[in-house]
Parts: sequence; structure tokens; C-alpha cells
Amino acid sequence: MLCTSNRPLQLFIRVIQAGTISAAAKQEHIAAAALSRRISDLEEQVGIPLVERSNKGLKATPAGHALIDRAHRILNDLGALQTHLQVYGSGEKGYLRIHANLSAISQFLPAELGAFLRSHPNIQIDLADRTSTDIAQAVAENAADIGVLVMDEPIKDLTYLPYRSDELVIITSRHHPLAKRRKVRFEETLDFPYVGLPQGSQMNLQLARSALALNRIWRCRFQVSGYGALCLMVEADLGAGVLPRRVAQTQAKALQIHVLELNEPWAKRQLHLCIRSHASLSPAAKLLVSHMTPEPA
Repeated sequence: MLCTSNRPLQLFIRVIQAGTISAAAKQEHIAAAALSRRISDLEEQVGIPLVERSNKGLKATPAGHALIDRAHRILNDLGALQTHLQVYGSGEKGYLRIHANLSAISQFLPAELGAFLRSHPNIQIDLADRTSTDIAQAVAENAADIGVLVMDEPIKDLTYLPYRSDELVIITSRHHPLAKRRKVRFEETLDFPYVGLPQGSQMNLQLARSALALNRIWRCRFQVSGYGALCLMVEADLGAGVLPRRVAQTQAKALQIHVLELNEPWAKRQLHLCIRSHASLSPAAKLLVSHMTPEPA
């Protein structure tokens, strides 16, 4: 079986080029006996003589000439491969798995990732839309490299880094009883049905918990998979909804919906990046985390 290290091939080529073991040993700065042993070991591995020994020195057998030809190509390919892999070590190339919640994808990540990829065009990013609970679990299980989420109950052994903040608002149809209001408390909205996001989303959990704290029930009439569908349902007067302000204001330009300030402390939220640890990050992931996290004040 052929050796997997390239050192024996380099030594074999050096011996044939130098013509003698002693000359090659001097050039490689190793003992002649050790070099002779390395050549014998190589012959044992390939199972055929590679050199002809005589008083005049060494010369390659036909098999040795064939090996030299292949060895040059192998060593050149290994050198090119090493150079190729070094760009991964520096972060110039890489593959990243990001799981992010709908809020981050709708508000921040398009511009954030666009700027990053313009500076690092050889990094491939796989972006998946998940609920915050699923995101943290995916990072913990190494199914994702970086998570972007609204932190609920921190998972032990994960690292959370402040990312961006947003503000939640209420949206209604133009015909809703609350449509004439500019600001509202959450309790005032609980007399009306809601359109919510998918089951298990952090937004739904927040609304249900906040209603429970008021000894009320959050009535979710429909659950939809995204902000666009939610806004269309609200426009059709099928319920109120809760969205980040930036998303709501954009949607209000195209749809007949009304945006109300939500006068609750929890309406102002902090989004976080979630990683296993800085040490676990690949060079490419470290570059992205550095790009996405604010400089310390």
C-alpha cells in the first residue's frame, strides 16, 4: 500500500536527482543511514524495487521512473491543495449555516449579509427561517453555526451576543374598532381576535404569556407562516396582529392596514446572536460574527 505522507516521495526524488544516498542526505540534512532506510521502506510499501544500487551510486528502475513522474504531479497537487485550503483557514472561503427568526430576516439580515458577502464573495451562506426556540436548539446540536433570535430561556453552554433591537406594534384593518387610535395597551386589544405566527414562535408565546399575566386569554383565530400573509389577513379584517414597527410601516404603504403603538415594556425587544462558543467557530464564522456584532463602546 502506498504511503500517505509526501515526505518519502520528496526524499526518493532527491536521491535520484543527487545520484547517491550520501549526497542526498547532506542536501536534506539527515543521516545517510536514515535516508537509506526511508528508501527501503518505500520500496517495501510499493512492493517493487525502485532503485538500482551499484558502486557508482543509485539510479531509478523503470518502476522508479514511473513513480518519479507521478510523484512530481502528486506533490504539485498537494502544494496547490494546501494553498487552496489555507484560504479556508483565513476565512476567505467557507460555508456557514445560519438559522434566524422572521424578525431578523425581514428587518436586518438582507443588508447585513449583503454587505458581508460583498467583502467575502467566496463564503457560502445557508440561511434558514426558524422560530427562536428551534434556533437555539439547532445551534446547541451543531445543526447551525450561528443563530439570530429573540432570547427567551437561555440554553446552558450557549453564548448570546447582543445584535439589534426592534419595537413591536399592533396592526389592524382600517375598519377595526381600534383603527382610530394611535396608541394602545395590550389589554385593550384582548377583546378582539388575532392573527398569529406559527405555533411555537416567540411572538405567539409572548402574546399568550402577557395575556395570561392579565388573567385574560389571547385569542388567535388564524396562524400564518409569515408577515406578508399575516398583513393580508389583518387587511381582510380577520383579526389584529403584532409586527416589528419597521415591517408594519413598510406593509402599511401597500396595504389598507393601520399601525398603532403598543404601549408595553416588552414591546421593545433585543435580538441576539447565538453561538456555541467563540472557540467553536470556523474562521469564516468568526468573520461574520465580528461583522454583525457592534463595536464595544
